[in-house]
Amino acid sequence: MGSLSDKVSGTANEVAGKVKQAAGKATGNRQMEAEGKGQEVKGKTQKAAGKAKDAVKGVVDRM
Repeated sequence: MGSLSDKVSGTANEVAGKVKQAAGKATGNRQMEAEGKGQEVKGKTQKAAGKAKDAVKGVVDRM
């Protein structure tokens, strides 16, 4: 995946995870709440990977 697609996917997963957490909390469904937290963390990791790819590309471009 490219850096932009990592960042977009990461944001989507982060938002979906927050929604899932809220739904789980509202319904008392702890499993859904936990899955939402996991999806949010996955999204944050994807976004970080996209930012790291941008940083590496910037260093390489300056060489």
